[in-house]
This record gives sequence, structure tokens and C-alpha cells, in this order.
Amino acid sequence: MVGVVAAVAAVVLMLLYVASVRAEESTSRKEALARYGGEQTEVCVASRDILPGETINATNTATGTWLSTLLPQGVFTSLEDAQGKEVSTTILANEPVCEARLDMGEGVDVPDGLCAVSVPTQDVRAVGGALQPGSRIDVYVQGNSGVSLLGQGLLVLDTSAQGSSKASSLSWVTLAVTSESVQQLLNASATQELFLVLPGGSAGNAGEVG
Repeated sequence: MVGVVAAVAAVVLMLLYVASVRAEESTSRKEALARYGGEQTEVCVASRDILPGETINATNTATGTWLSTLLPQGVFTSLEDAQGKEVSTTILANEPVCEARLDMGEGVDVPDGLCAVSVPTQDVRAVGGALQPGSRIDVYVQGNSGVSLLGQGLLVLDTSAQGSSKASSLSWVTLAVTSESVQQLLNASATQELFLVLPGGSAGNAGEVG
């Protein structure tokens, strides 16, 4: 009987504690609402840190309630409005997703007859991160047999640094290549190191890998 009474008392105390915590949260919430205007809006927020180059989807966002007066301009109120858009600057976990953090352009302009393909890179392998859309680059691949020319005169369509409000390291570069070259370029980027070289003059065979 003593054990039963003790168990019941413990449950009652736990319920009282939970009720007390909820009451404190409710009081704090009411104080915050009174201090910042009171109105709340359900918005799309990051469920984890979202890095530049990623796209908004259900795996990295959720809905959350924010005080309306604290929301940034251009915030998305639903996942459907933001889904599929590319992130241009890092969105921290629990931060509202807004237009300022996304690439709101219409996408890259791919020349007729070519395909847009993105390959991973780093500043040290891409002219220190100085590549810009419109550049013509040569792509070298380093493997067990040494370094060889993979592509020449490839047009840079976009980079992970574009749209960033401050300097950031390159993590990917989008190139224009022929459809026949896509598989070769992707295979090379997945198994070997690519070096993106910016030549002093224009290069021929634009878009070709081989």
C-alpha cells in the first residue's frame, strides 16, 4: 500500500509540474504577444541548416508560428510557394524561409543544343573561387594515371556563390555541355578530382567533353 500511495503521489506531482510549466509558457507567450504586437502567422521555416545550392523541399522545411511583426519581408507562408527554389545563402535551422535567401530568378539560360549540368568543386580547384557566369573554362581530371584534359571552352552558367550577400566558397559550378558529354562529366566528377582552369584567351569546341 505504501508503494502504491508513493507511486500515485509521484504521478500527481509530475502532472502538477507539467501543468506549472505549461502555465509559465502560456504566461510568457502572452507577454511576448503583448510586447510585439500580438498577431501570429504560420510560415515556412527551415527544419535544419540549409546550405547554398540546395533546393527547398519537405525534407528540410516545416511550418511554424512566428510573431508577424518579427517576420522578414518576403517570407513564405507555405511550403508549396517555396518548394523547388534554390537556396542562395545559408538558412539556419528554425529560420523563416524568405525570398532574400533564395534564388528568385527564372533559372539559368541554357544555349540551344547544350545541357546544363552541375559538378561539385572547391575554391582550390576552381581558380580560387573566382569563376563567374559567362566564363569559358577548361576542365582537367586527375586520376591514377595523372592529369588529362576532359573538356575545353565550357561555358559557366551559374555557381554556388551567385546571389550570395557576401563572399562564399564555391561548392558547385553549372556548365553548358553537349548531351553526349553529360554522362562522361558526371562519371568523372563522381570518381575523380576535377580542376576548373580559366584560360587567358577564348577556347574552341565549346560545350564538348572528350
